[in-house]
Amino acid sequence: MEHKTAIVLAMFGTTVEPALQGLLNIHAKMTARFPATPVRIAFTSNIIRRRWQKRAADPAYVQAHPDIPADILKVRTVLAVIADLQDQGCDSIVLQPTHIAMGEEYLDLGTYVDGLLRMGTVKKPKYKPFHKIALGRPALGTYGPAHPYADDITAAAKALAADAERARAAQAALVYMGHGNEHFPSAGSYVELAHRMRTLHPDVLTLIGNVEGFPSLDDVTAELRRSGTRKVLLKPFMVVAGDHSVNDMAGPEDDSWKSVLEKEGVEVCAVERGLGEIDAFAELFVRNAAEAATDAGIALK
Repeated sequence: MEHKTAIVLAMFGTTVEPALQGLLNIHAKMTARFPATPVRIAFTSNIIRRRWQKRAADPAYVQAHPDIPADILKVRTVLAVIADLQDQGCDSIVLQPTHIAMGEEYLDLGTYVDGLLRMGTVKKPKYKPFHKIALGRPALGTYGPAHPYADDITAAAKALAADAERARAAQAALVYMGHGNEHFPSAGSYVELAHRMRTLHPDVLTLIGNVEGFPSLDDVTAELRRSGTRKVLLKPFMVVAGDHSVNDMAGPEDDSWKSVLEKEGVEVCAVERGLGEIDAFAELFVRNAAEAATDAGIALK
């Protein structure tokens, strides 16, 4: 029996149009690697999907933004996209998240996969809705011996070499703003990545803070004070340079990271460019999807 395959990119999403480039670049890289395999986009954020649904229902908005692809304008949930693919005859699917770390959203996707694979039929096994579903790793890896997370962190650090070079040229520290989570202990991956960056580029002080949880902006500013740093290259450590980047990181408000650092006497060069726009970083997700497919015995073409 021939099994038809597909790839679903599970993205948190964004409502900021320019920030879509980070997501579309990952999609383009995945499509280029597997030109004969359908690659679909799904957004996991309910709020963001509803915003796009409202925009899609506005003829004036659609006419004013002809460059926004239908996959974004009419974006759906992960389960809805998988259901559509199953209806089209795809029974072997690689679900590849574009998340940074193994947090709650990644674990939620794991429950989706477990539930879908449990679906069976009273009759022959071949009538099951799905033959195989594989869940790819986030950028900074997962637990287990099959794919050591430290290797994924090293690969991510190498993918960010251009950022370190830019900071070095500017004689500045490299500061990333991640999202983080107040209720999930994923901070270790961020701290280890910053350490790996400093190992690979010892002449550049690299620090990562999070909007939520540890390490925070306070931790970053404390380290900048200890090191005597007076200039930083500030970038979002997120796949897209969305609302957090525009407002929390580089906004004019007093509590934005840029404003807080400037009050500390630090010169800030803010770069609103998501990690997904960096080709080498986008390729991490392509690699992870390929390895998930191989591990599960799914043939991507």
